[in-house]
Amino acid sequence: MHGHRTALRSLLEPGVHAMGCELVDVELVGSGPRMTLRVYIDKPGGVTVDDCADVSRQLSAILDVEDPLPGSYLLEVSSPGLDRPLVTADDFRRYVGETVRVQMHQPIAGRKRFKGRLLEASDELVTLEVDGERFDLVLADVERARLVPRV
Repeated sequence: MHGHRTALRSLLEPGVHAMGCELVDVELVGSGPRMTLRVYIDKPGGVTVDDCADVSRQLSAILDVEDPLPGSYLLEVSSPGLDRPLVTADDFRRYVGETVRVQMHQPIAGRKRFKGRLLEASDELVTLEVDGERFDLVLADVERARLVPRV
């Protein structure tokens, strides 16, 4: 499934950029006829419903031509909202100082889930402070990460 995500990303990214938006994340949810391809977009100042509709039309055209997924599925374009997913090194860099929730593929120090302040981010590592302890997490091993909204 992971390869799917990368392939979909590179397929859809130019279309999203053409509409003046940034592709935040792509996820496939469900299976069979009820499968949903969720595309999260963002842009400075936030995304409007119209942006989502425009990008959705643009991506539908690309998907019709390329047909990267077997069977039928629903395309859903939305903005990441407050608990936006963090996928790329740039995403992490942008939110240094914020609280993030990270889930790893493999346990590190006996745990898979980390929630703490994002101290720094490089292309390979993200460093979190969890309860006063520092953890260097390898970006490639991050299963999913989200920004924890400030309340």
